[in-house]
Amino acid sequence: QVELVESGGGLVQPGGSLGLSCAASGDILTIPAMRWYRQATGKQRELVAAMTDTGTTDYADSVKGRFTISRDNAENTVYLQMNSLKFEDTAVYYCNALIATGLTSITTYWGQGTQVTVSS
Repeated sequence: QVELVESGGGLVQPGGSLGLSCAASGDILTIPAMRWYRQATGKQRELVAAMTDTGTTDYADSVKGRFTISRDNAENTVYLQMNSLKFEDTAVYYCNALIATGLTSITTYWGQGTQVTVSS
């Protein structure tokens, strides 16, 4: 059994900062990739940032230079530091992880989602 538990999120003014974290627990062998997605009301879920277990990162164009993804591999935790937040960053943010629970078993898991609201 694998679980992703997110924390962080909340209400912030435009230009402010917020941090999210997501911890994976359970019968985990390795986590090749950890990602953050978001879904705004009425829109499709989109990839925000991703990071492999070797440190390779990828960002959506809309957040480059403002958001930073990081990982603590020893703690199976991924973070998302969000700076210079804009109204359009308002969404439910979801943690996603590609997790190997065995040599031949690899599955994508999702967190429960956390609301980020940017408002004045």
